[in-house]
Amino acid sequence: MKKQYPKIKEIISFLDNIAPLRTQESYDNSGLITGNADNECDSVLICVDVTEEVIDEAIKSKTGFIISHHPFIFGGLKKVTGKTESERIVIKAIRNNISIFALHTPFDLAYDGISRSLAEQLGLKNISILQPVKDQLRKIVTFAPHEFAEKVRIAMFEAGAGHIGNYDSCSYNLSGEGTFRALSGSNPFKGKKGKIHTEKETRVEVIVPFYLSDSVIAAMKTAHPYEEVAYDVYPLENTNPYSGFGAVGELKTAANEKTFLNFVKKATGCKVIRHSAMLGKQIRKVAVCGGSGSFLIGEAIRSGADIFITGDVKYHQFSEADKKIVIADIGHFESEKVFLSSMNDILIKKFTNFAVRISKTSTNPVNYL
Repeated sequence: MKKQYPKIKEIISFLDNIAPLRTQESYDNSGLITGNADNECDSVLICVDVTEEVIDEAIKSKTGFIISHHPFIFGGLKKVTGKTESERIVIKAIRNNISIFALHTPFDLAYDGISRSLAEQLGLKNISILQPVKDQLRKIVTFAPHEFAEKVRIAMFEAGAGHIGNYDSCSYNLSGEGTFRALSGSNPFKGKKGKIHTEKETRVEVIVPFYLSDSVIAAMKTAHPYEEVAYDVYPLENTNPYSGFGAVGELKTAANEKTFLNFVKKATGCKVIRHSAMLGKQIRKVAVCGGSGSFLIGEAIRSGADIFITGDVKYHQFSEADKKIVIADIGHFESEKVFLSSMNDILIKKFTNFAVRISKTSTNPVNYL
């Protein structure tokens, strides 16, 4: 009997539940970049960056699917002639039937994404998102006959609605009366054609992330008895506690600044740490952001963190520490290398019938003398 392997689209669908592609930043190019999503997948290669050497590694190991953190194409390709590395990667990947999928800013924003993974690598406890994002939440309101309200509610919950903090199945329900008149061509569940009908209904309100709105509305309509379902969708300014940049947590035991930075250096494998002036304080609360996180310096200070660890901090940005915090730049690649082990753990817990390989190719473009 032939062994069954998951299709690439099934793996992508699973990852979309963890880091929805619709949350990616406007400049990003996450998603399936090359390949056929209908292909079966017996193995996957995980990397931070896709290079020609990574493609060669996939060919040698006969791996047909690569999952990377960074997309190897950010802008559009007008020609594919092999003059640039990106073009050569496309040619070689297509020639060898290799699919390439990137999960960049969606994984940066994900609750269990890059920054939480970095925080856990550093042994932090009580971890939360440093800067939750706004404008991701919607409120969906519908009106159902009293006896069908519970069925509609449960359908919306099962589709992903009703999560607030550490609670699920959250809704607000209000009794009232709805009126309607069925016109020619209709098939009314209640009332008679041509006559105004009054029905005792329950107003059901739930909160949902925007990327789940369509599936929640579809589930609501399926469970609803009416031929035409009345519903409203409201944008909310509330922050989404499950999505955002950076993470902040606490050390189990406080440490002095130099001792902690030496620990960070060892834990992340970075060769050098650029940092602002040390303040002679104990490190208890730590803020982190994988990748380029200097835009979060102010947020790290407001969180009460003693130190902020990230990459790509510019010269003048170190002055923003203002003797309130220690800013530590461990490097872009070094702060995101945890993507390898994190994605490995995510995949092996879900899929047990194919091989997950972590790339052995060093893709860090920055070298140290």
